[in-house]
Amino acid sequence: MKILRYPIPAEWPDIVKRPHLDTSLLNKSVETILNDVRQNGDKAVLQYEERFDHSVLSSLAVSEKEMEEANSLVSPQLKQALILAHENIAKFHSAQKFNGVKIETCDGVTCWQESRPIQKVGLYIPGGTAPLFSTVLMLATPAKIAGCEEIVLCTPPNKEGKVHPAILVAAQIANVSKVFKCGGVQAIGAMAYGTESVPKVYKIFGPGNQYVMAAKQQVSLHDVAIDMPAGPSEVCVIADATSNPAFVAADLLSQAEHGTDSQAILITTSEDIIKKVSEEITSQLAQLPRKEIASQSLENSKMVLVKDLDEAMALSNIYAPEHLILATDNYEQLIQQVVNAGSVFLGKYACESAGDYASGTNHTLPTHGYALAYNGVNLDSFIRKITFQHLNERGIQSIGPAVEIMAEYEQLDAHKRAMSLRVEALAEKNH
Repeated sequence: MKILRYPIPAEWPDIVKRPHLDTSLLNKSVETILNDVRQNGDKAVLQYEERFDHSVLSSLAVSEKEMEEANSLVSPQLKQALILAHENIAKFHSAQKFNGVKIETCDGVTCWQESRPIQKVGLYIPGGTAPLFSTVLMLATPAKIAGCEEIVLCTPPNKEGKVHPAILVAAQIANVSKVFKCGGVQAIGAMAYGTESVPKVYKIFGPGNQYVMAAKQQVSLHDVAIDMPAGPSEVCVIADATSNPAFVAADLLSQAEHGTDSQAILITTSEDIIKKVSEEITSQLAQLPRKEIASQSLENSKMVLVKDLDEAMALSNIYAPEHLILATDNYEQLIQQVVNAGSVFLGKYACESAGDYASGTNHTLPTHGYALAYNGVNLDSFIRKITFQHLNERGIQSIGPAVEIMAEYEQLDAHKRAMSLRVEALAEKNH
């Protein structure tokens, strides 16, 4: 990791830059695949599965027999862990249910909101070097609580044409409607356009590689909504002399092992912490099965020494990390200074992996600086809030003249007439 000491604020924008992703070449490939799936449906998806996932399939749908078989392949310990995580995720997201309040904005004018679930949602679950069965719970659980009628899950199969059993068990626990064996761009296209097997959905959720992200952004332009724009995963740890170096190093490495384009940032007020964390990283990295991936990720990562925690928080807010860990004893004093972050972990025991799996918060979060304007997935992600308004005769009297004059000055005569007819009818009635 690169070490930077006491950078001046003018240097901060360079410090918070993410690794540059040149998507110009892959965008054309993504567009070609999407068009093929749109035109040729299942046939195209099956061809791309053979080409990219090296899986020869006769059917895209996961069968009931395969779902049952998955239960026998997952250990009781993992199954219990999935159930615990699901329960906590359900508790946290159930508390987010929206209750609209009717407001009489003025005499005779009542306005309110009601929530309605998105009827059909699609979940993309990566299944490559790290099959993310935890993401099944993170997405399907709030979708079910929201009341989504159809929850469609796509995930790539292995070379034998099988889906990772833990993904299928998680799908059963979270009540996913249908599971399909398809990954990558072709899966996004299948859910965006619909095929003979895969239903068209109204919104697509889930992480993925550069191709998946590019596909999601392309289909979002005209065909379907997506959860959020996203880039590689990242963490920022803020530490001082009270922090545990071994814990901090473990948090940085847990992010680094996600992928070679992940990023980990340490911002600290202590030179000694930099030294001890560096030693811990060297020691812990050697023990990781994914150390090659983590090592490449650490090349994109930095340790930054700042003068105080106020400066640390200011730099973090400019970075707008996906995950922010306040690994200090005085974390409570720093909470109000958090402005831009996806999810925040407080104190030395709140490791990022707690939120990734089982604390109950959602791990589908804005990355690549999008936390400046986006929040992570929550219950609202799966609903729409529809506004209602009712005007009675008193309401026409209250706002009619204002509507007429505003419409007139905007030169929208039909708008004015729609109100004027009612004003006149009411005047005649009361004459």
